[in-house]
Amino acid sequence: MSVFSRLFGRRPPAEAQAVAGTGERIVAWGRTDDGSMIVATTAGLRTADVRLGWHQIHKAGWGDGVLTVIPSVDVADGVVADGEPIALRLAEPGDLPPEIRTRVTRSVAYSAHHQLVSGGVWVVGRRVPGVDGLTWVARYDAGTDHTDPAVRAQVADLIEVAARSAAPPQP
Repeated sequence: MSVFSRLFGRRPPAEAQAVAGTGERIVAWGRTDDGSMIVATTAGLRTADVRLGWHQIHKAGWGDGVLTVIPSVDVADGVVADGEPIALRLAEPGDLPPEIRTRVTRSVAYSAHHQLVSGGVWVVGRRVPGVDGLTWVARYDAGTDHTDPAVRAQVADLIEVAARSAAPPQP
């Protein structure tokens, strides 16, 4: 939401709150070409059909009036991959595209790419609403066998090192 909107109390329409659900604070909203509401809350992105936390969105793009969201899907314990893109044509984008970018970016606390014995992996630490600390996942490059025991051991070590480096200092 822009500073102007915050200062002058621009309120979301009633249908935005219905999409968001009870107890979620709306930070931006927009409408699709068919009039459907898309809502960004402090917890995530909401539509009538989609409920994604910010930590569940790998990428989001905005261009030519289309918001494209690529969610993460769980492949195995601690392993994620790109899900099917969700494309939403926005007739009224409002502050939605920049707010989504900000929130997704803010959810990533740590991200580093590593070459493995075979292939590569992104090690990512994300902030999850309501969860203390970071949630760690591996996102393998295409063609990398995440079931290979040598690869799994190497990635477990990389995540352990990353988690230690990202942990707050102990008093």
